[in-house]
Amino acid sequence: MSQLRPKPSSRRRQRKNSASDGFGGNQKIVNIPKPISRKRVFLVWGVLTLGILGLVVRLYKLQIADGEKLLETARRQQTTHLLPYVPRRSIVDSLGNVLAIDKLKYTVFVHPKNFKFPLDLIAQKLAPLLPEKISPADLLAKFSKRQTGLKIAQGLSEEEAKKISQLNFDGVDLDRQYVRFYPQENSTAEVIGYVNTDHLGQAGLEDSQNQLLSRSAPELFVKQTAQGAILPGFLSKKILDFDQLSLQLTIDLRLQRAARAALVQQLKKYNAKRGAIIVMDAQDGSILAMVCEPTFDPNHYSDAKIELFKNWAVSDLYEPGSTFKPINVAIALSQGAIQPETVVFDSGSIEVDGWKILNASRAGNGSINIAQILQVSSNIGMVEIMQRLPKDIFYDRLKKLGLGVKVGIDLPGEAASHLIDKKAFLYNSIEAATAAFGQGFSLTPIKLLQLHGALANGGRLVTPHLIKGLVDPEGKIHWQPTLRTTNLFKPEVTRQVVNMMETVVTQGSGTAAYIPGYRIAGKTGTAQKAKSRGGYIPNAKITSFVAILPVEAPRYVVLVLVDEPQGENTFGSTVAAPVARSVIESLITLKELPPSPDAANFKIKPGKRD
Repeated sequence: MSQLRPKPSSRRRQRKNSASDGFGGNQKIVNIPKPISRKRVFLVWGVLTLGILGLVVRLYKLQIADGEKLLETARRQQTTHLLPYVPRRSIVDSLGNVLAIDKLKYTVFVHPKNFKFPLDLIAQKLAPLLPEKISPADLLAKFSKRQTGLKIAQGLSEEEAKKISQLNFDGVDLDRQYVRFYPQENSTAEVIGYVNTDHLGQAGLEDSQNQLLSRSAPELFVKQTAQGAILPGFLSKKILDFDQLSLQLTIDLRLQRAARAALVQQLKKYNAKRGAIIVMDAQDGSILAMVCEPTFDPNHYSDAKIELFKNWAVSDLYEPGSTFKPINVAIALSQGAIQPETVVFDSGSIEVDGWKILNASRAGNGSINIAQILQVSSNIGMVEIMQRLPKDIFYDRLKKLGLGVKVGIDLPGEAASHLIDKKAFLYNSIEAATAAFGQGFSLTPIKLLQLHGALANGGRLVTPHLIKGLVDPEGKIHWQPTLRTTNLFKPEVTRQVVNMMETVVTQGSGTAAYIPGYRIAGKTGTAQKAKSRGGYIPNAKITSFVAILPVEAPRYVVLVLVDEPQGENTFGSTVAAPVARSVIESLITLKELPPSPDAANFKIKPGKRD
C-alpha cells in the first residue's frame, strides 16, 4: 500500500505560514493599504467646491438676478389680469333728465346642432319672443343656414332675454353687452353726439369728453386653474367698486325742445337749408339750449348723413353782417370816437378805394344818430363812425375781441374765427370799411354769441360751455370745469349799446321779436354767403337775429340763424326774429321771468326790414 504525500501547493502554503510566525506562533499577515495620493484628494475637493459654487451661482441667478422675472412668470401662469367693463358715465341735463346712459342689451345666438328638441318646436316657441316679429316658418328656414353661431336677434331688453332664458333650450345662447342709449333721441344729438360699436365717442360731448365720461376700472388679479378657469373665491371685492357720478350739462331739455320745434317750423315755411339756435346765460357762459337742424337720432347714427354729426354752430365760419354792428359801436364808444348822441349823414352810398358801398335798402337815411344806425341797419352810417377811429386802433380792438382764436367751448371741431392780417387791413381802406358793417372777416355763431354776451354782462368775455360738472345721484357737484374770463368793455359802454339795441326791437327792424310787458334788445342781420375763394354766392344769404333780455337787468342772449331761406321776403327781420320771439317766450315761462317794471314806457314802432 502506497503512502500518500501532500500536494506541493499545500506544503508551500504550510511553509509560508510557518515562516510568518517569528515566535513559532500561528499569526496572520495584515495587508496595510497604501496611503491616498494628495493629488486625488485635491481633485475630489476641487470637484465638490466647483459643484457647490455652481449651485450658489444658480441659486443667485434664480433667487436674485432673475427672481422678479421668474416671479412674474409664475404669477402669469397662476393668475390672470381682468379689466372688467365699467359703464360710461351717464349724461343728464341741468334738471337731471337723462340724455345718455349705458344700458344692458342681449343678442340671441342659436346652435342647431345642439338642439335636443325638434326644430319646428323650437322655432314655434322662440319666434314670438323675438323683437323682429319673425314668423316660426322663417325662423325654421334660418336654422338650416348654419349649424352653430347663428345670430337671430339683437338689442333685446332684460325682460325679453329673461323670457327666452326660461325656455331652457339647449343650443340657444344669450350674449349680454352694454350699449349706449339716448332716451331723448334727437333732442340733444348736436350736443351729445354718439358712441360707436367699440364704445368710443365719435361726435359731440361723447367725443370731446371721452376721458371724463369713461370711469376708471379697477385692476383685478384673480387666481386661475391650470386650464385657465377663474377661481371665484379669489375675486376681488373691488370688482363692482366704481363711482356713481354723472356728467351734468347746463342744457335745459325743456327749452331745447321748444327751440327745436320753433326752428323746424320756420325751416319748413321758408324751405331753408339749415338753421341754428343758441341760448346762453351771459353771466357765466352756460349754454341753456343749442339746436341745429337738420339733426340725427344717435340711437341709429348709422342711418344718418355724416355731415349731420358736425355741430355747425361751432365749426362753420360765416360773415356776421349787421349782427356785428353793435360790437363795433361798443368799440367806437370805448375809444371815444363817438358819443351816444353823435349824428352822422347817411347818403345811401359811399366810395372807398374805388369800391362803392351801399345800404341793403339801396336808399339813404339822412342825418341819423347811433341808435338809428342800428334801427335801420345803416351800412353807410357804420362806415362813417368807424372811419373816425384810426385803422390800427380798429384792428387791434378787433383782435382783442378774440377774432382769430377759438372761444374754447367744450365741443369738438370748433373753428377759429378769421381776420385778415394787419398789414393788409392797414393798407386797404376797404377792409376797415367792410369790417364796419360785419363783412370781410368770418366767425362762428358761438363766437358772435360770446361777443353779445359781453354786451349783456357788463363787458366780460366769458367762455361759452355746456358742462356744469360731475354730480352724484343726490345732485351734489364733485367737480366743475375752470373757465376763463377777460374784460372787453366798460359797463357804462355796454349799457349804452344795449339801450340802443332795445330801440331796434321797439322802433326798428326787430319788432317781430317784441313781447308786450318785456324789454328786449336785439339786432337783425341779413348777410351774404361768401365763397371759399373770394366773392359771394348769388342769391345765398344767412338771416339772423340776436337778442338780449331783460334790458333792465341783462342776463340771457338768444341767437337765431336760418341759412338760405327761399322766397322774396327773406330777411333777419322776417325769418329769424319771429323764431327768437318764440324761444324768448319759452325762456320767460321756464325761468319765470317777471315782466319789466317800466315796459309800458317803450312803445313799438315798426321800422325797416333787415
